[in-house]
Amino acid sequence: MACVRKWRGKWIVDWRDPGGKRFIETVEGDRDTAKRRLGEILKSGEQAASKRLTFQGYAESWLENFAKVTIKRSTYLEYERALKVHLYPLFGSKPLVKVTRKTVREMIAAKQKAGLSQSTIRNILAPMRQLYNQAIDDGDAFENPAARVGKFNKRKDAAAQINPLTREEVKTLLDKTFEKSPHWYPLLLCATRTGMREGELIGLKGIDLDFRGQFIEVQRILSRGELTTPKNGKTRRIDMSGQLKDVLQDLLSKRRAEALRKEMEKPAEERRDAATVVNEVMESWLFTTPETIAKSEAAKRRRFLGVKPRGGTQLDPSNVRKVFNNLLTAAKLRRIRFHDLRHSFASLLIGQGESLAYIRDQLGHHSIQITVDTYGHLVPGGNRQAVDKLDDLGAKTVERTERDERAAVA
Repeated sequence: MACVRKWRGKWIVDWRDPGGKRFIETVEGDRDTAKRRLGEILKSGEQAASKRLTFQGYAESWLENFAKVTIKRSTYLEYERALKVHLYPLFGSKPLVKVTRKTVREMIAAKQKAGLSQSTIRNILAPMRQLYNQAIDDGDAFENPAARVGKFNKRKDAAAQINPLTREEVKTLLDKTFEKSPHWYPLLLCATRTGMREGELIGLKGIDLDFRGQFIEVQRILSRGELTTPKNGKTRRIDMSGQLKDVLQDLLSKRRAEALRKEMEKPAEERRDAATVVNEVMESWLFTTPETIAKSEAAKRRRFLGVKPRGGTQLDPSNVRKVFNNLLTAAKLRRIRFHDLRHSFASLLIGQGESLAYIRDQLGHHSIQITVDTYGHLVPGGNRQAVDKLDDLGAKTVERTERDERAAVA
């Protein structure tokens, strides 16, 4: 318990921090001065946290009163799951201030031995780091045991994390898709020409395309069944290739024409004007569920939802992945993840000499370090070309020296 008292003729403030460590501070002045100093200590939070405040108790309060109202719902759900599945079993009953960097290092090592990836462990640490930052601001903790622990959770070889298709394989996949399932061709062409995430592709609308400027505005992403802002909370513009522009223009032109045709089939008094119909098409999803999938899904869901799914509705991620796997099989290509189309886009740009800064902007990475860590090893011959430039000067020197020696002998 904190107190002020006189010792050897001087007033002192005697208190313990949340971890139980005792502090004694000498104050120049009288008893009132010492009391004011004690008040400053308590106000600044040097004794605000109680050893009885558990990690789980504080984390639950932080989730409800801070995280829920300041971060995206998808991020909130990831934080909540990381805490419940990974952190509460290890630290839940511990006093908040008794969780140390050593225990965090031990947790990282255990998760690595259990086979969890570097990114998964990083996601586990994220809410822990954030809640301790808040606890420090609140005066309930003095240090963040989850801060600066990246060196204990080193990234594995980037080459083992990505499995991109070659240029020839991309062409094979697109050709087979156009032949077997033309409905899916625009989606896969967009994926391989832009590197967009699956959720970003599903969230695209016609209004997001600028054919004059030849770019796509990424404004939303489907994440955990919810439409939200793109990753990192920022929209971005992606360049649209000439081939992709032509395909998407044709897709929207046919869709507008079909919508206008159906409108004309209505009685004259029920028809809407052309501008309204066209705007409705442009405000709808760019890539949609085909009629065949809608019918098959209807049989499964009718009993539970009472609603018959229709063609033209928003894509379901699981259906996209099923179709993608079937197309890989039809094209006789190895099994990869849909996300590897994003890696394929990046690796093909690197192969043709594009800068990592440009690739970062197209992919929407938070920093170029992520781009370098993921794709830096794919840059062809960068180091060799750099040292070759040094060899040029050396080669001329050797050539001149040999010529001088031959002249001297002659």
